[in-house]
Amino acid sequence: MSAPVAPAAAPLTELLGAHEAKSLLRVLTCGSVDDGKSTLIGRLLYDCQVLFDDQVLGLENDSARFGTTGPGALDFALLVDGLAAEREQGITIDVAYRFFTTGRRKFIVADTPGHEQYTRNMVTGASTADVAVLLVDARHGLLTQTRRHLVLVSLMGLRHAVIAVNKMDLIGWDQARFDAIAAEARAFAGRLGLHDLTCLPLSALTGANVTRAPDEPGAAWVTGPTLLGHLESLTPADDPANGPFRFPVQWVNRPNADFRGFSGLIVGGQVAPGDAVIVQPSGRTTRVARIVTADGDLEQAEAGQSVTLVLADEVDVARGDVIATASDPCPVSDQLAARLVWMDEAPLLPGRGYWLRAGPALVGMQVSTLKHRLDVNTLEPLAARDLGLNDVGSCTLALDRPIAFDPYAHNRDMGGVIVIDRQTNQTVGCGMIDFGLRRADNVHWQPTRIDRAQRATAKGQHPCVLWFTGLSGAGKSTVADLVEQRLHAQGRHTMLLDGDNVRHGLNRDLGFTDADRVENIRRVGEVAKLMVEAGLITLVSFISPFRSERRLARGLLEPGQFLEIFVDAPLAVCESRDPKGLYRKARAGQIPNFTGIGSPYEPPESPDLHLDAAAHPPEALADAVVALLRERGLI
Repeated sequence: MSAPVAPAAAPLTELLGAHEAKSLLRVLTCGSVDDGKSTLIGRLLYDCQVLFDDQVLGLENDSARFGTTGPGALDFALLVDGLAAEREQGITIDVAYRFFTTGRRKFIVADTPGHEQYTRNMVTGASTADVAVLLVDARHGLLTQTRRHLVLVSLMGLRHAVIAVNKMDLIGWDQARFDAIAAEARAFAGRLGLHDLTCLPLSALTGANVTRAPDEPGAAWVTGPTLLGHLESLTPADDPANGPFRFPVQWVNRPNADFRGFSGLIVGGQVAPGDAVIVQPSGRTTRVARIVTADGDLEQAEAGQSVTLVLADEVDVARGDVIATASDPCPVSDQLAARLVWMDEAPLLPGRGYWLRAGPALVGMQVSTLKHRLDVNTLEPLAARDLGLNDVGSCTLALDRPIAFDPYAHNRDMGGVIVIDRQTNQTVGCGMIDFGLRRADNVHWQPTRIDRAQRATAKGQHPCVLWFTGLSGAGKSTVADLVEQRLHAQGRHTMLLDGDNVRHGLNRDLGFTDADRVENIRRVGEVAKLMVEAGLITLVSFISPFRSERRLARGLLEPGQFLEIFVDAPLAVCESRDPKGLYRKARAGQIPNFTGIGSPYEPPESPDLHLDAAAHPPEALADAVVALLRERGLI
């Protein structure tokens, strides 16, 4: 290995040999595009003697080929911006992690993207950081993206933040300009409750006030510690080992019939054999019998260790459950108040079904109430019907089953969640749980003596939902009406829910935006479920343009009770029929969100019945539906 290259300081071998005794600080760098984040990290790596001859040579070559700092000058950003796309565009896209050590401390630095498009990457870096360093170009001051990052730093629960006013050399170390930026940043951070904010002037390119005191002309007013000195003096976040014991179960470990343990990472507190614990959300209590690792049993384990726990009793424990200390258990709820950061081009729509990942647990979720969206410039709460890309909102989450959690402010691992799109499995948002709603504890399912089976037996039929979907004018209502007539003639008990009719009453408050369409189908799905509970064959005739909402409606019922019927007619055929003149108005711009024209229709991918409404008359289509019911044994 070649010798390290850097200004004279302690030998690298001495630093590495001593680093085990040093505390670790995780640092996040963020800010707007081209504020100098990557350059700052490169400067720290260079000045802290963690670069070797071959790395410096590579940096010199890359600076000559890709550098933006001029002939003969090192472009320190290239030490971090490793992706080819980043070098071509001159921006950071991915999150780059770098480790270095000084005589006083170990550091892991996350260089996160500044571009608004990659805000999700910044959130990823913030999720494990102790301190955030937000770069601000002294020439431009605080920008919208800088404010957004301050909001996210506050939401992610970071205790410390630094406003690094960079490129001071380009404005002649103007103290008045720095003071104005610092005052604006402190005022904004104070409104966020982010009180531990330090403002420092520096030049990442020259290293002034990064690792050395500035000696440039005009910088005599700069006093106090350098950026590195300040980071070395910070106290890391509270040790999670000091909190109550928390152990999300990642895997039920059963290699043979003689061993049954539960594997995972301890995210809070300590545990020892004999400790009383509770399994949540079930509430079963037991004791820890053994703490098993690959290197043998332990007498004690604490936060940050991955272990397998063997319990004294044969209690039911599954992946996603939480084993907690019995004297201080987690809250458990299926309704949560949370703040969400939305990370997808497609907006978050209240009522739409998503997956929620809370540690190892995966549950169905929908936003039941979107309280407000936060204006990142003024911090004012704004009324909103949805959340767009990079929006931050306060929400109520409704889960399909209770989970164990801790508020994010108390335990990041137990209170942090991500939101996943059910169709694409893409991560579309992240959230911080604030608390469980009290009404979730006060509202209980009331058991009744007469159930669905008894109601169905009294009617002599199998209740189900026939869900007719298709474009306006395809013939859904006509076919559904004919099917109901045929079933009624056979003595069947039915109810037809038609889209237009329901909008005259139950859904009269809803419009035709995507958010309103989602809520429209959510309500109708719940009503259809009640109709099935009453023992009825329920016919639902709605455009229902989105697959996710049709899937949500199917999920409300037991397998075999939901039949999706696609009444398929080409757009041109539907327009030629246009019995209500809606397509004509949509083409004229009078109905901006009309399905098929201004709003998309997502056809079923595998419907229970596909009806060609352009090739066959409604009567034949109705006969096909009745035949399907007979084939499935429902009539």
